[in-house]
Amino acid sequence: MEKRNTILLVEDEVKLSQIIKEELTANGFVVDTAFDGLAAEKLFNINNYAIVLLDISLPIKNGFELCKQFRASNSKVPIIMLTAFGEVQDKVDAFALGADDYLVKPFHFDELLARIKVFIKRSETEPQEKEQIVTIADLVINHKSKSVFRAGQEIPLTAKEFALLNLLVNNRGTVISKQEILEKVWDLNFDTGTNTIEVYISFLRNKIDKPFEEKLIQTKSGFGYYIK
Repeated sequence: MEKRNTILLVEDEVKLSQIIKEELTANGFVVDTAFDGLAAEKLFNINNYAIVLLDISLPIKNGFELCKQFRASNSKVPIIMLTAFGEVQDKVDAFALGADDYLVKPFHFDELLARIKVFIKRSETEPQEKEQIVTIADLVINHKSKSVFRAGQEIPLTAKEFALLNLLVNNRGTVISKQEILEKVWDLNFDTGTNTIEVYISFLRNKIDKPFEEKLIQTKSGFGYYIK
């Protein structure tokens, strides 16, 4: 049974885990905590969580392994990484494994809460697509099956990559700013100060454009991105 307000918090720092749990509980969430990868794995396998908050540096099984495993068994549950690792490559690795968001410690609880609420709100309603199938050049997007093809070749995308591609495609020919992408894909009305958007644009280009001669995703320096 799905628990809309239940969160799995995986954090091996006991004091920090307790603080986060208390704050989340005060905001109406039910929080299950795990202090190592094995305990987190067991909890995830027997419960259906609304959100997973996942540290990277964990005993027994690290957060990267768990993220990959969780995403393989559940393609929809939002996974937010909470970690002291702030290097760009760490973020790239986390997103590539299926993470939806990434917060570097120390962080403000209000920012974490805002991101959690975004994912909860998004999961409550399914977006209504006007067109089931959209085609641009040799790129085909099927909204019903959530599948993407280019030149007849299926291209696997994460949920966030799919949402970003849809935003660009639905506004084809129009430059979309980073702020607009934050608002419409991440539901954030403030700049997080990270390079998350650039990372995801890079992911999309590697999948959508790099293997093909014609490049569809364009950059207008200082303004944003658009589909040609």
